[in-house]
Amino acid sequence: MTEPIDQTLAGCVVLVTADRRAGELSAALTRRGATIRHAPALGMIPHTDDAALLEGTRVLLADPPDTVVVTTGIGFRGWIEAADAVGLAEDLVDMLRGTRIVARGPKARGAIQAAGLTADWVAESETSAEIAEVLLDEGVAGRDIAVQHHGAGSDGLDEAFRAAGARVRSLVVYRWGPPPDPAVVDASVRSVAAGEVDAVVFTSAPGSTAWLAAADAAGVTETIVRLCARGNLVMAAVGPVTARPLVERGIDPLVPDRGRLGSLVRAIVAHYGGLQALATVAGPLQVHRGAAVLDGRVLPLTPSGLEVLRVLAAARGAVVPREQVLAALPGDSTDTHAAEVAIARLRDAAGHRGLIRTVVKRGYRLELEQEA
Repeated sequence: MTEPIDQTLAGCVVLVTADRRAGELSAALTRRGATIRHAPALGMIPHTDDAALLEGTRVLLADPPDTVVVTTGIGFRGWIEAADAVGLAEDLVDMLRGTRIVARGPKARGAIQAAGLTADWVAESETSAEIAEVLLDEGVAGRDIAVQHHGAGSDGLDEAFRAAGARVRSLVVYRWGPPPDPAVVDASVRSVAAGEVDAVVFTSAPGSTAWLAAADAAGVTETIVRLCARGNLVMAAVGPVTARPLVERGIDPLVPDRGRLGSLVRAIVAHYGGLQALATVAGPLQVHRGAAVLDGRVLPLTPSGLEVLRVLAAARGAVVPREQVLAALPGDSTDTHAAEVAIARLRDAAGHRGLIRTVVKRGYRLELEQEA
């Protein structure tokens, strides 16, 4: 029998800023209980529609390089697919057989092997820095190097090789363009600043930079940085390159050990799974933006009920006056009966009448485990 996927992210609102592979990332987070918002910070020009890639391929076929650097597996596959769409795939593979192929990591090597080719050297660290270090140590003066890039550009490879005397030609398999909907990006930075989101996920450095630029334009960057510093917001990046624009703004992002979407999802799950829950008489309680989880169960709360529970949880067992409970409810009621009804509904939803205690003439408080 298959083990059910844990619901650690139940109630967490996660903003996905990626365009490429956003569906895959969103599905993985949703399966673990997260509520997804999607605001691509950049668009993408697909490889099959990119005339510059095809023109660069024809130039290489007419004048082959002696070394080809493959930086991403998906990019290399896209290059072959783009060439195949115009009848150049066979010529491209034949040309590559006569070159030295350098791969940035196992995924790039796998894509090379899938094309019937063999990588001559693989950077196991999966970094462009290792490629630059090894090739520059060997000496590249006078060599002709072609570099297959992803949309983020050269990562300094082109510049380093040219400075050392090499002829460098770049092929960008997909390029970044403006966001599909700038208004959605603007709304996303404002909602994050308003505290409506638990985590923001980034999968590329240009995407991180573009999203922060939108926050700058909206005047909310400082607010977002403060939320991160207080632990009220998590910024998660797929790798250190993607994280760099965030770090430069004073944000300490969550970064997995390996630059993979699966590793990113596991890092987010581990983070929220490791957060200390409030120990109540009804079990551990966590209150996120979109829901509350009590003893592993998502509570069936209305938005107003969730806000009241959030106020009680924030007090961590201290008494919350009735006026404060009323302030968390919609409208401007001063009727204490409205507060009593809201608390009664909360008790019903929790399935434990003793979770919320009425303190006569003062208000209400959560009954914590150590006090029971």
